[in-house]
Amino acid sequence: MNINMNMYENTGKLTKEAMDNALASFAAMTKGFQQISAETADFTKRSYEQQTTMMEKLLQAKTLDKTVEVQSEFAKTAYEAWVAQMTRMGDIYAGIAKETYKPFEQTATSASTAMAQTARDTTSQMNRAAQETSDAVQPTVDGSEHHDQETAH
Repeated sequence: MNINMNMYENTGKLTKEAMDNALASFAAMTKGFQQISAETADFTKRSYEQQTTMMEKLLQAKTLDKTVEVQSEFAKTAYEAWVAQMTRMGDIYAGIAKETYKPFEQTATSASTAMAQTARDTTSQMNRAAQETSDAVQPTVDGSEHHDQETAH
């Protein structure tokens, strides 16, 4: 009976911990998505400003060479900004994955520890029960051996 109670207690603790960790994981994911939204909005704003500056320069260009130069400069800076932004977004996504998974690492560790403890407790209780059964049967066996020895003489 005690084995079952320990098992139910451990299961209850693990269930509560798993729920707490799931909520922590969702919170980390939500925070990460908010960061992505803010970063995307900031990138969009910067891109718009770069495009506006480029259009102003194009309208001020007096020659075809100057127009090509402005366009080439814009293409280069826009590409570099895009690559930097995608790198940053990749880092954010990796961070989200890491932070989202982190609570579940604790759940797995706790579950493993609890199951190992339950196995040790069960083994210990079974060994005690086996010893008690052996101790209870031993006087009967000793008495029967003593009776057999008397009969043999």
